[in-house]
Amino acid sequence: MNSEQIEKYSSAITLSDMEIFVFGELMFSLVLANIMSPIIWQWRELDCFKKLAGKSSYKKLMRLKQFIIDEFEFNLDLETWGLTSRTKELNRFAKFISPDDIAKSNALFGYQGDKYYFDVDIRRHFGLDKYDSDIIPYWKTETIEAMNAFRLKDGYETAAGECVSLSALYAAAAFIVCQIPLEDIYMILTPLHSQNFIDIQDGVLTNNRRLVTKTMWFNGTTISDKAQRALRNENVTILAHSSGYVHCMYGRATMSKKAYTHFSQRLGQYLSADINSLILANFLRSHSEYQKHFQFCREHRGQKKYIKAEVLFHYEHGSNFRIADETFGKLLVEVSDEDYSPYKLSDRICCEQLKSFIDYEKIDIRTDRGAEAMKNYLKPFVPDVQQFVKSLAKFVHTEAKLPSPDKNYVPNNPITLSVNQSREQIIEYMQSVRGDNTTADLAFYAYRDMESCDWAPFIKAAVERNPVSIQMTDSMSIEDVYVWLEQMKNVSIYDGKRIAGPDEVANYKTGDGLEKAFLLANIIRQRDPEQDIKIAVDNNDVLLEGADQYRFTSSKGLKKLVNI
Repeated sequence: MNSEQIEKYSSAITLSDMEIFVFGELMFSLVLANIMSPIIWQWRELDCFKKLAGKSSYKKLMRLKQFIIDEFEFNLDLETWGLTSRTKELNRFAKFISPDDIAKSNALFGYQGDKYYFDVDIRRHFGLDKYDSDIIPYWKTETIEAMNAFRLKDGYETAAGECVSLSALYAAAAFIVCQIPLEDIYMILTPLHSQNFIDIQDGVLTNNRRLVTKTMWFNGTTISDKAQRALRNENVTILAHSSGYVHCMYGRATMSKKAYTHFSQRLGQYLSADINSLILANFLRSHSEYQKHFQFCREHRGQKKYIKAEVLFHYEHGSNFRIADETFGKLLVEVSDEDYSPYKLSDRICCEQLKSFIDYEKIDIRTDRGAEAMKNYLKPFVPDVQQFVKSLAKFVHTEAKLPSPDKNYVPNNPITLSVNQSREQIIEYMQSVRGDNTTADLAFYAYRDMESCDWAPFIKAAVERNPVSIQMTDSMSIEDVYVWLEQMKNVSIYDGKRIAGPDEVANYKTGDGLEKAFLLANIIRQRDPEQDIKIAVDNNDVLLEGADQYRFTSSKGLKKLVNI
């Protein structure tokens, strides 16, 4: 490999936020690595999924959501994988992308976000504000094995992962467990978030551990408002798909223009809604400051009765029923008679009346004509009518800031997997196409398949980008580190001939002997960069030779002579 290739392929081992941003293939390579892993395939055998055999993919997806909520924690500990420096990372990637462009699009290198993010102090929210010097977190994405291994880490009772890890997990599990075709899954990366758009029914967004249907997107609840944050306020930096990717910074796209156009249209439909009674109620729920200008009307025993909007929303808050949906009638029954008025309040408009006006006039609030008509109609009731109409228009339509479609589309061979294939058939197919598909080839490096991969990228990553093991052993002598490693369990978090990196061993306090040897090599190299190190792997026996010799036992069944 040349220097640029080894930079990309070693990045498939460490999968930092920065590495994924620079090398657009890596995001879907991680998904494919998770698909090849045995862990998610084992989920299919669980009773909670087996009993859904024959059910729709949508129903399985809803069950998957609960499983992930139960089994995985959202991890926002930015220092899980140690610290690096802006200078080091910017120098490393200078030949691929300029520092100025990186700063515009990456949260660790100066990105602040638009006005919304300044208003909510988003860097403080994510804990980024304390990194105001050259030192920054080595913000890293985990494979399913590393996510599962959080169960071994102090302070965690379940598996865990940050947003990029969770989006890759959801994409792989949607394919394996829910049998959703891979081509219906689109990965959306923004500077501060990663989520997926799953193209079934009206569309479903994954959002950390949760799912957001189109109905939920417009329900006006606090949790939905938070789920909207990235697509409403951030630029999409990368769109990744089985057919390729589109990157905001690169003029060349490997996804087909047809696939990108289809995604843009489907996402646009998901992010837009017509104003009906339910959407209007949802808007007032989300923007409670406008409730004082509205009232609801109901008929009871042939008589019309009226109730202030804020009073009805107060009832809704403590109820299982919701305004304007199929449970609305039951909610109205819960309202005390004394909270109803027999006459219409003259300074408030009825929601039902506004809905009738919108239908009769065929109002499209996104057009100048529709917005003006709405303002004129509401002016007697809503003092700041211009802001009201602007907020309502924003509520019913989000324009995602996608990468420009004006790209040089140079599609590669798409990854074509079938939901009917077995895990073994998928791995065999992936092996057959990796020579012609970079994403497939990189997937084996993210998968850590040391039997079929060049070892150089793993070695480079192991001794250059594993700061946790260095920091954790800072006060130990080399002999003490060796004793510490020998006292650990000799069990890898990866099965077969796949190996963990030094920081995975350090964080989870477990590792195969070969993995421990690489951790020790990382420590020795950091303390004495001029020291030559040799690791001889002969099936069960691992010998590390430097100034001294250290022996480990491996069950990986590999044979290799490594010189560092």
